[in-house]
Amino acid sequence: MALKSLRVLCQVDLPSGPIRMWDGSGGAFLDADGNIWRACVLTEDALDTIEMAINAEAFTLSLVISGIDEKTSNSIWTDYQEGNIKGSRMRIMMQKCDEFDQPFGAPQVKFTGRLDNLVFADAATSEGIRSSITVEITNRFTMRTLTSGAVLSDTDQKARSAALNPGAPSDRFCERVPLMRDKTVRWPNW
Repeated sequence: MALKSLRVLCQVDLPSGPIRMWDGSGGAFLDADGNIWRACVLTEDALDTIEMAINAEAFTLSLVISGIDEKTSNSIWTDYQEGNIKGSRMRIMMQKCDEFDQPFGAPQVKFTGRLDNLVFADAATSEGIRSSITVEITNRFTMRTLTSGAVLSDTDQKARSAALNPGAPSDRFCERVPLMRDKTVRWPNW
């Protein structure tokens, strides 16, 4: 099969169940596993924002999702009101489609993060109420932030990553910090 188009998929695993959305219009999208993905609209700069998060150029990903149907919006609002939404996993994937816009192959996960905050906005239109949600997602690089002038230690970083992501392997980001602490770098004398 030849690749003719790509679909941007967004899946949020909430306590009440997964919410699956795809960036576009035209109704529901049925994937190869039989899952239904509802249409939504990401803002114009969403792909740039996603790219910065994938490349670790941004510590958080902030997406505005609009055109969400009432059932999905109510489900998200219920989980939000119950206080269960923070820390839920969100994945952004790319799905290859053929010349008939039918999916082939498994979607490729491009970004995985955890929900940190949601901001709801509703607007009345002639067609009814249109909901938009601003989703703020943290990724694994958020764990490595520190205050200005602070120094990361290997022990502190491993303890922090174990607390924030208990199922993951130990964070080895700062293993060489002790080796470099007392090292003197000599510049060449031309």
